Amino acid sequence: MTSIQYSATVSPMPILSLNGISLTIQNHRILQDVSFDVKEGEIIGLIGPNGSGKTTLFNVLSGFLQPSKGTIAFRGQDITTLIPSRRARLGIGRVFQHFGIFREMTLEENVRVALEALPREQRRALGDLEELIGATLEMATLKSHAKQKAGSLSGGQMRLLEIARTLKSGKELFLLDEPTAGVSPKMTHQVADIIQELKKKGKTVLIIEHDLPFIGRICDRVVVLDLGKVVLIDEPEKVRQSRALKEIYFGADPTT
Repeated sequence: MTSIQYSATVSPMPILSLNGISLTIQNHRILQDVSFDVKEGEIIGLIGPNGSGKTTLFNVLSGFLQPSKGTIAFRGQDITTLIPSRRARLGIGRVFQHFGIFREMTLEENVRVALEALPREQRRALGDLEELIGATLEMATLKSHAKQKAGSLSGGQMRLLEIARTLKSGKELFLLDEPTAGVSPKMTHQVADIIQELKKKGKTVLIIEHDLPFIGRICDRVVVLDLGKVVLIDEPEKVRQSRALKEIYFGADPTT
């Protein structure tokens, strides 16, 4: 097994800190001593083969699973035991791998329901609801479809709507689980544009993704998981060229 490699420096005051996160379920070790920091405004890619623990780690970060060991801090506050709704109120938003769109509602109604479900103070801080709905649909390039039922959209359009709906919710840290899954190459560029726009606004994004070129284009750093362990953290190009990555994905001998 390749030992963990760190080379990029991290901020002394990260927005998110994971310290020794481990998860064991029925004697099966899913996460093992996962530790890394995320700087505010950073875009982090989370990659690794199937079964490496990526989505499980997102479930731990968003509060759907409690770690067996370790701590999670968000803006310096220990959130390790907080339930998902409390974490969402603090500013953590998540886009799941599977669609959370109401197909029998219009696009406009889908956005309205999501925004009206926010805590009252957070909703008020976002400004006029109707303007926000319009801006969300415009972000997803779907404003002309506002009155159509969401079920009429393509899979890629649903993905864009779901991402935009979450990203307009006023959160500070976003967990995106395979945002390009089922998305056409053209729409993949739209997803990248949305994420880059978030970066310009100082938002922080963690992305699980199998599309390595996509990760390379938009991420500041990449975290590589294998068998529940962090084995590499570095800039995208250095990760792409690393022997450790080849060993994980292709079984290459890292000494050759």
